[in-house]
Amino acid sequence: MMGKLLSGACALVLVGALGGVACAQNAPKETVFVQAGRLLADPATGKVDTAKTLVLENGKVTRIVDGYVAEPGGKVVDLKDSFVLPGLIDSHVHLTNEQNPNGRLQMVTRSPADNAIVGAGFARKTLMAGFTTVANLGANSQAIFALREGVKRGDVAGPRIIASGSSIAVHGGHADINGYSEEVMHALRPESICSGADDCRRAVREQIWLGADLIKITATGGVLSNTAAGLSKQFSDAELAAIIEAAHSMGRKVTAHAHGGDGINAFLKAGGDSIEHGTYLDNEGVALMKKSGAYLVPTLMAGDFVYRIASGPNNFLTPAQTAKALEAGPKMLDMARRAHAAGVRIAFGTDSGVSAHGDNAGEFALLVKAGLTPLEAIQTATVNAADHFALSSEVGSLAPGKAADLIAVKGDPLKDVTELQRVTSVIKGGVVYR
Repeated sequence: MMGKLLSGACALVLVGALGGVACAQNAPKETVFVQAGRLLADPATGKVDTAKTLVLENGKVTRIVDGYVAEPGGKVVDLKDSFVLPGLIDSHVHLTNEQNPNGRLQMVTRSPADNAIVGAGFARKTLMAGFTTVANLGANSQAIFALREGVKRGDVAGPRIIASGSSIAVHGGHADINGYSEEVMHALRPESICSGADDCRRAVREQIWLGADLIKITATGGVLSNTAAGLSKQFSDAELAAIIEAAHSMGRKVTAHAHGGDGINAFLKAGGDSIEHGTYLDNEGVALMKKSGAYLVPTLMAGDFVYRIASGPNNFLTPAQTAKALEAGPKMLDMARRAHAAGVRIAFGTDSGVSAHGDNAGEFALLVKAGLTPLEAIQTATVNAADHFALSSEVGSLAPGKAADLIAVKGDPLKDVTELQRVTSVIKGGVVYR
């Protein structure tokens, strides 16, 4: 996942899955002077400085100086009345769709091109909410890779996208097509569905061939698959080992959608890298995560959303989805509380597309409800998420040589983390978007 690419006349450097920020097609030509009243440059330290100027050139931070500085010919961004911090990272989104009462119909009426265009709108909403980097974990490969490249070229306003393409899943399991006629299901089934170790190796290699930055698998059943197949382990141990070996041998990490404790533990024992959701994480799973250093991405907004929909008067979920939503949704907050108390590493992720795009920052309040301090919650979406994706040299904090990704709010998010739901300024790669 390390290397150099040329895209037209624009040189891009890949660090992990992140396209470099010095792209001539969308980096600003002028020097930008961001005058920050309060600055949390490195959330790992928690240190807040006052009266600082960040100097941005060619999409990167080049200097952070004392006082309010500007030079002739430069662009001044006056944030002297604001709290400035690094651009946020959401480790789990689905940009090409959003849950709604017409979702089942849209599955069979939208093409990959339609989904890419829909995704462009959701990408813009996500960026304007302060999220300058996201990981898209599960989508039609053609649609999400096109969107990723469009953002990278500057054709589309959105966060930098790390994309898995289609999720690796078992036949009939979560991420396969369920609940339609057999003819429709065969037509819509993605190439990433597999059975048996050799076939699962094929599926992983094919996703990488198509352009996957990382591999996402559905290690257990899922709430929103329209099948009464539960939330437990769905891959065999041999299949898990084959998937992880195939991905690692080609330089890709593997993250697992996993609710049931049996699927979580089997995936971690096979050498998996991180867990999405983790609803039934048990003591063995906690020990395995701490031993390997695997990250947990708790997606508390998803659990909260599906439970509210399933238990509300306007429930649009199917009976199979409703039963699982009512079962799993209420358990996720306590899971995150136990994981945090035990010292499991947590990276911020929302599963947006389940809940509404642009509302991503609502996850912060749920993390605080689960026992994190506001600073710890901010760390999950900055330094932790950057480390999770091996991008710490580029994003997650503000320092000379790093990406010029920053946001601003009027209040103090270290006192009230919901301030991050009211972002007033967004700069990504040195470009002022808001």
